[in-house]
Amino acid sequence: MSTNLNIGGLVAAGFDESGAYLLTVSHSGRGVFSTRTWSRVGRDDTLAYPEKGRAIGIGPVAGQSIPVTDATDQLNLVSPDGQFNLSYESGTLAVTAASP
Repeated sequence: MSTNLNIGGLVAAGFDESGAYLLTVSHSGRGVFSTRTWSRVGRDDTLAYPEKGRAIGIGPVAGQSIPVTDATDQLNLVSPDGQFNLSYESGTLAVTAASP
């Protein structure tokens, strides 16, 4: 299983505590993706950059303080359950199934 999420200008990304949602922070705002379907389930174009490694959630994770990883040059994340690897480069967040 693999999918690509187009997210230009990604600044940071991180999972909510349950691992059900991925919060993305970009220069165009914040987005939330379901980790079950990888479809976007929330969007806010208000700029709200991370502070001290955390970003405030929107949509289904509204108000939650979510730990995020900085995407200065590249971003590499593993989902909390270890099922997915995420890597970001040049506007594309690639989601692939983790190796068994």
